[in-house]
Amino acid sequence: MDLHIGRPLARPEIEHLLAEARERTLLLTASLSDDELRRQHDPLMSPIVWDLGHIAHFEDVWLRENLRSGDTGSEGLRGIYNPFENPRAVRDSLPLPTLPECRDYLGSVRRAVLEGLRDLPTDLTAGEATPLLADGFVFRMVLQHEYQHNETILQTLQLKQGRPYAAPRQLAAPPPDPSAPAPGTMVRFPGGPVPIGTDDRSVAYDNERPSHSVELAPFRIDAHPVTNGEYAAFVEAGGYEEDGVWTEAGRAWRDEAGLAAPKYWTRGDDGWTERFMDRVGALDPLRPVVNVSYWEADAYARWAGKRLPTELEWEAAASFDPASGTASLYPWGDTAPSASRANLDAALFETTPVGSYPEGRSPVGCWDMIGNVWEWTSSDFDGYPGYETFPYPEYSEAFFGDEYKVLRGGSWATRYGAVRSTFRNWDYPIRRQIFSGFRCARDDE
Repeated sequence: MDLHIGRPLARPEIEHLLAEARERTLLLTASLSDDELRRQHDPLMSPIVWDLGHIAHFEDVWLRENLRSGDTGSEGLRGIYNPFENPRAVRDSLPLPTLPECRDYLGSVRRAVLEGLRDLPTDLTAGEATPLLADGFVFRMVLQHEYQHNETILQTLQLKQGRPYAAPRQLAAPPPDPSAPAPGTMVRFPGGPVPIGTDDRSVAYDNERPSHSVELAPFRIDAHPVTNGEYAAFVEAGGYEEDGVWTEAGRAWRDEAGLAAPKYWTRGDDGWTERFMDRVGALDPLRPVVNVSYWEADAYARWAGKRLPTELEWEAAASFDPASGTASLYPWGDTAPSASRANLDAALFETTPVGSYPEGRSPVGCWDMIGNVWEWTSSDFDGYPGYETFPYPEYSEAFFGDEYKVLRGGSWATRYGAVRSTFRNWDYPIRRQIFSGFRCARDDE
């Protein structure tokens, strides 16, 4: 899939991309019963039928109502599908549609959107279009929204109780590359002025803009995300009971939640097992640890004598080439993601051992900085210098502050079109249902 940054979208391409996104959404939910779609499987997540209706409603607002009126406001984000009016914990009490009603809504909105496309120019360019339409931004925004809800739905399906979700896997995991550095190896970033963010307005969200230069001190960062084997050593050494490596807030939450291991680990007579959807297997020491909170990541880093990277350090290590002084869209360059470069797009429905994607290495030698697991950083979520809200404050600005920590890089469940080196995700530091891991850093000595 090519949602390449910085170019307009022609009308036939928009139609193809919208169709492909919907095909994936329906594939992910095709095997679920009406009860499984309507049930709230966990208070942290919506009933899946709400996600489906919200996908349709968002498209209705931005590709039917707003394109017709030219409005760039968010007044249309109302009713049962407004996430601010209806937080996840109460969505099972809403008058949710039946599955046939939801499918009718998805279909009727799409038909209206495709009909409206006929009135638009064949090529959407910045010189001929409104800010929403320029280079096809609003279409990419709606596509990315559906992609992101695909990952949210997969988080719910991983939490689902009862009948395991039969994941429609498409590929087998590649073997680790024998040339890959060992887990725990660190690489050096030399520091200096580094470009962060982007000025792109065709794909990037407002929180990724504007591009600006920052001065970074030299630092070292893990070549790989922290692995199960490394994290198991922390668990077996009593890391969850070692108060000295937990912050006060982290200790309070650890004790309240009764944590002893990552979310989907189970200790048996033969050791630890890990579950991915409908598969349970022995813990693979070479896979990255996943479904851990920020507090767990922070405690491990302290225990290991390291720290979590800032998001600026993360982006520099992922995208900047010190030799040329330039940054790229992805660790491997400006070419779109593919199955040979990163574990993305729910092709495998699980993580892969670190060192499996040599084509995805960054210029300084970091592996898996796109795909496999979202990576916690130490940074609070806030706007960059010169930030301007577009097209509505509820996407980014409403979440700015110290309540949320930034995650970078995407996971195995992230669609190709919803990740890049500048992409910023964020969540509460207690969250473990997201497909999150981390890598460590330390000041250069």
